[in-house]
Amino acid sequence: MSKNLSQIAKSKKIKYFLISFVDLFGVLRSKLVPARAISDMQKNGAGFAGFATWLDMTPADADMFAIPDPDSLIQLPWNKEVGWLASDLWMNGKLVDASPRVMLKKQIKELSRKNLVMKSGVECEYFLISEDGSTIADKRDIQSKPCYDQSALMRRYELIKEICDSMIELGWNPYQNDHEDANGQFEMNWDYSDCLVTADRHVFFKFMVKSLAEKHGLRATFMPKPFENLTGNGCHAHISLWDGKINKFLDNGDRYGLSKIAYNFLAGVMKNAESLSSLFNPTVNSYRRINAPPTKSGASWSPSSISYSGNNRTHMIRIPDPGRFELRLMDGSANPYLLQAGVIASGLYGLNLKLDPGEPLSCNMYTDYKNYPNLPRLPDDLEESLDMLNDNKVLRDAFGDHTIDSYIKLKKEELSNFHKEEIFDKKSSVTNWEKQNTLDC
Repeated sequence: MSKNLSQIAKSKKIKYFLISFVDLFGVLRSKLVPARAISDMQKNGAGFAGFATWLDMTPADADMFAIPDPDSLIQLPWNKEVGWLASDLWMNGKLVDASPRVMLKKQIKELSRKNLVMKSGVECEYFLISEDGSTIADKRDIQSKPCYDQSALMRRYELIKEICDSMIELGWNPYQNDHEDANGQFEMNWDYSDCLVTADRHVFFKFMVKSLAEKHGLRATFMPKPFENLTGNGCHAHISLWDGKINKFLDNGDRYGLSKIAYNFLAGVMKNAESLSSLFNPTVNSYRRINAPPTKSGASWSPSSISYSGNNRTHMIRIPDPGRFELRLMDGSANPYLLQAGVIASGLYGLNLKLDPGEPLSCNMYTDYKNYPNLPRLPDDLEESLDMLNDNKVLRDAFGDHTIDSYIKLKKEELSNFHKEEIFDKKSSVTNWEKQNTLDC
């Protein structure tokens, strides 16, 4: 039986609910609903005009209703009067196919036909920056190799502590916080879970970090590459498939500890990586991180070629431990639901066809890529990745032609707006258009 949000509001002293959804561009949309009205909203949903968000609709379309998932409820640790809810979108009595959370749930259902569940964890990197986004917030954070810098980390102790304490309170089991490879950049890790739970938490984490940063007089950004000379914001995902309590990716007899179905799944992701880049690296700015020149620290820490390896961070896919692999393609602007949905859809393709990823590579791909001229490279810009998506039958079959066409249409409109003002050049400075349109991704 579904949880009664009205009763929960009374017991937890929640006065308002944020009924939220994420559109195709990953923008978090919400309505603030008083607790006295939540019973009706739980049944019928909160009304939205779809055209007013990044969904391919018109002003003539009927109202769209966000029906909250009670299991997703998160009481804001910094404002306990408010409860946050992830929602699924409905229109004319039917689920909206292009609702990213609905897209993920459809892929979860497809995977369940094989009695499998995908568990995942994400590593969300972010910068703390000045209000106008022109510089990092900490003027003393100037090392050429600042990764794990204790002094820079502890100068942000109060904010990092509040974010981590919040995750502890929410039961996410965070286990480490660190200063990352760029000046002003941080990462906070928490336990993996079922992929829908991870996606909901990913959405909330970005909201929480931005909100608490503002509370501390700072601004946080997950923008892929806010500073051309510094490492960008990745969003690496750790992937495994489970049947109940059995990790189906685990094979201790394999040199990397992966099973045959793990390699099949991994191969499906590799096969579709060029097209997946349009979902996992969805902004103009994303391609300053992909195929990027070396940064101030000496390496971009982002992939350029479609390859896999053991515990080697220069490849798109890394196998750090038995029973899982890490996909390093995604960046901070990735839609949390499309991230998980894209992995399942492409992985399922690999499972169904029993694809072979070929032999892993152990080279330093950043320096040795010229030795592998036949290795496919990732798209060099958003337009190229969208063209790849347009021709990808696997993802069209998974998400539907209408949804893929809508995504491409909206993204090409965004590209057109960019080209009216700017020219994309990885060797030049990050443009004002990129900052204005991506800093708050």
